[in-house]
Amino acid sequence: MMVRQIKDFILITVGIFSAAFGFKGFLLTNQFIDGGATGISLLLSALTSVPLYVFIIVVNIPFIILANSILGRTFALKTAAAISGLALCLATVSFPNVTDDNLLVAVFGGFFLGAGIGLSVRGGAVIDGTEVLAIYLSRKLGTTIGDIIIVINVIIFSAAAYLLSVEIALYSMITYIAASKTLDFIIEGIEEYIGVTIVSPHCEAIQQMIVESMGRGVTIYNGKRGFGKRGASNEIDIVYTVLTRLEINKLNTELEKIDPDAFVIMSSIKDTKGGMIKKRPLKH
Repeated sequence: MMVRQIKDFILITVGIFSAAFGFKGFLLTNQFIDGGATGISLLLSALTSVPLYVFIIVVNIPFIILANSILGRTFALKTAAAISGLALCLATVSFPNVTDDNLLVAVFGGFFLGAGIGLSVRGGAVIDGTEVLAIYLSRKLGTTIGDIIIVINVIIFSAAAYLLSVEIALYSMITYIAASKTLDFIIEGIEEYIGVTIVSPHCEAIQQMIVESMGRGVTIYNGKRGFGKRGASNEIDIVYTVLTRLEINKLNTELEKIDPDAFVIMSSIKDTKGGMIKKRPLKH
């Protein structure tokens, strides 16, 4: 348990410095923006004389409050700490301006920003609250999380084209693409929904944990375990559930408490329909 907490802290800390380097080393000097809450913060900072770190906190406050209601208090507190850490880093740490080449700024600014967001997600928090809003709206509107994020970003880039310039908006799209691809790489291709199969003799305890602690439904398969040269086997219940990628960190933590040797298989799922995944709020 302590090892996982230390690992999460290290991932979030490295993520904060990576994102801050992307901001101050690349994006801020050229007024390029990204998608999501960070994009809104960058856009507001470019249009006013208010420092970016102020908007990083102000813009994300509603998302933190929303996260508390749909993802749970622990996740909201970790996210609030991560966002506050990013704002503090932007306010106090100096980074060199790496390059003035627009294309390099867009690509590598997006790379370091995406790496920072991805590492924070791996640590069980987010430094951009847009995904929290997307999860909430997907449950209210019945659409996918990806569709919601696309709509939000279209609005942001359209505003950038109108308020800044079309050229900056186009470069900012490159920044967003670089950031999103890097984020996907950092979290090892984890999609919005993850199908999890768990084989363990502690099936009942795991089922109870998923249903009561995480607020998710489960499907129980009756299977057999085969091992040894003679193929000896014994019957065992197999647990299957579907979670969002933000809940994987908590699932692993809870599984370690119940059965550290549980055999776990995770697979990407593009989307789900019906069941409990979109009907009940996330708990973290």
